[in-house]
Amino acid sequence: MDRPDLLLESAARLRGCLRIAGLDEVGRGPLAGPVTAAVVVLDPARIPEGIDDSKRLKPARRVALAAEIAAVAEVGLAHASVEEIDRLNILRASHLAMCRAVAQLSAPPDHVLVDGNMIPAGLAHPCESVVGGDARSLSIAAASIVAKVARDALMLELAQQFPGYGWETNMGYGSKSHMAALQDLGVTPHHRRSFRPVHNILYQAKSITP
Repeated sequence: MDRPDLLLESAARLRGCLRIAGLDEVGRGPLAGPVTAAVVVLDPARIPEGIDDSKRLKPARRVALAAEIAAVAEVGLAHASVEEIDRLNILRASHLAMCRAVAQLSAPPDHVLVDGNMIPAGLAHPCESVVGGDARSLSIAAASIVAKVARDALMLELAQQFPGYGWETNMGYGSKSHMAALQDLGVTPHHRRSFRPVHNILYQAKSITP
């Protein structure tokens, strides 16, 4: 299995770029919770061992790596709320979170490697979209780890406030148990009302109400 490397970062350095950032988001698919984005500017001389696409790593390893990355790299982290997701749509909210994450950096990046096939509107920096970037670029992979760990921690907190939906294990995704809880317990303030399964349950409840 191929591991992410520094080929894209090296190519940018050859073009004269010094501050090269990897940008990724997590949480487009869930029915509940925010969408989270992270940006990482790695120090080429201090890259933690084992950085990989966050989806390939076990949770404990992700948490350890996120701490290591934060200790040696520059990190920006941001969210777009459920209200913003419902108002803007999930794609635009994801891009908003990405722009907010980049704005957290201490200085503008010279080049941003963005996971996916689109450059977020409003990102006023030289950018390069990288399909499957979290499996190709170490900078994007690092960002994917930071974003995933941060969002998972947030969903664990929400799971304690709203027990029964299984957010501590499904992280807000529409698992079978989550769907059953939606039917039994109803919709919380942290559910995305613009997402069809949640919208349908709200519509059912409205139809039943006398």
